[in-house]
Amino acid sequence: MIIGVPKEIKNNEYRVGLVPSSVRELIHHGHQVLVEAGAGLGIGIHDEDYTIAGAKIIAQHEDVFAQAEMIVKVKEPQPREIKLLQPGQLLFTFLHLAADHEQTQGLIDSGCIAIAYETVTSAKGGLPLLMPMSEVAGRMSIQVGAHCLEKETGGSGVLLSGVPGVKPGNVTILGGGIVGTNAARIAIGLGANVTILDKSIHRLTELDTIFGGSIRTLYATIEAIETCVIESDLVIGAVLVPGAVTPKLVTEEMIKKMRTGSVLVDVAIDQGGCFETSRPTTFAHPTYIEHGVVHYCVTNMPGAVARTSTFALNNSTLPFVLDLASKGYRTALLEDPYLREGLNVFKGNITYQAVARDLGFAFVEAMELLNMQAA
Repeated sequence: MIIGVPKEIKNNEYRVGLVPSSVRELIHHGHQVLVEAGAGLGIGIHDEDYTIAGAKIIAQHEDVFAQAEMIVKVKEPQPREIKLLQPGQLLFTFLHLAADHEQTQGLIDSGCIAIAYETVTSAKGGLPLLMPMSEVAGRMSIQVGAHCLEKETGGSGVLLSGVPGVKPGNVTILGGGIVGTNAARIAIGLGANVTILDKSIHRLTELDTIFGGSIRTLYATIEAIETCVIESDLVIGAVLVPGAVTPKLVTEEMIKKMRTGSVLVDVAIDQGGCFETSRPTTFAHPTYIEHGVVHYCVTNMPGAVARTSTFALNNSTLPFVLDLASKGYRTALLEDPYLREGLNVFKGNITYQAVARDLGFAFVEAMELLNMQAA
C-alpha cells in the first residue's frame, strides 16, 4: 500500500503521523511511504532521516493526498485538506467529530474511509491510541494551569506548592480516567491539595488505592462539583465520553462564584469541553478570561511537547497502520472488532453511533457496509 504522511497544518501543530522508525517498519513489510518535505522538522526529524528509512520525499502537500492510498496524520484534516481527500481513500488520524459538524459533513462528502484514533478500543475496554496523548495532556494540564495562575497571565498569583507557612493551592480534577490520573500525579508532586471527582465508585476506590492519603476522592454529584469548583485555584476538565460530546459539568453560574484569577484547563475541549464557558483556543492565543476566571482551552495540548507526543503516539498507532496496509482496510476491520470501533465515516455514511446521535446524522452499522461491499 502507498501510505502518505502530510505535514500538519493546524495552528502550531508540530507532531507528525509517522517517525522514521515506523517508516522503516512499513517499508520492511513491503509498503511505500510518501512523506511531505519538512513534515518532521518541528520535532527535529529531517527529510534525510526519512530518506534513510526508505521514504520518498514529496514536495507538495497536495501531491501526498493525490498519490497515497492511506493518509496517516495526527490532527483532524483542516478544511483545505478535506477537499483533497478522495473517494475510498483511507484516513487514519484523530478526528473528534462529535463536536464538529462541518468536518463531519466534509468527510461524508469526500467519500473517504475515516478511522479515528480516539475511538479505537482494546480487549481490556480501553482506548489505546488515545491513551498516550491523554497521559501527555493530563501531565501538561497541571503545568499550564500552574503557569496560568501567575499574575502576568491574569491568574490569582497562587503557587500550587505553597511554601512553609503558606498553604498550597487547591486543585480539582473532574474525571478519574487517564487524563485525571496523570494530572493528579503531577499535582501531588507539586504539593497541591488534590481532589478527584468521578461517577464510578469502582474508579474512585482504585484511585484511593493508587494515591492513598495524597488525594481526596468524591462522587461527582452536582453539589460536590459546585463546592469543589468554587473552592479551587485550578480546575482540570478531564471528562471523556468516547466519541461523544462531553457533558457540561461546570455551569456558568458556578464559574461566576470562583475567586478572581482562578484557572480552568479544559482537556475535554476536543469533544466540546466540560465547562459551559469553554470555547476552543490555540497555542497562539491559548487563554481568555471570562467572569474573572482564566480559561485554557487549547484543542491540541500534546502538540506543545510535540517530540515526546509523536514518539508516544507512534508506539501505539504503528501496529494498526501495519494491519490496515498489509491486510487492506476491509479485512483488517472485519477481523479486528477493536479497530472497527475506530471507523467513524465510511464512503458517505456515519458508522459511529455517538457521532450520528450528537450531530443528527443517520447511523449505519459498520459491519453492514463492510459485508455489502463484499457482496
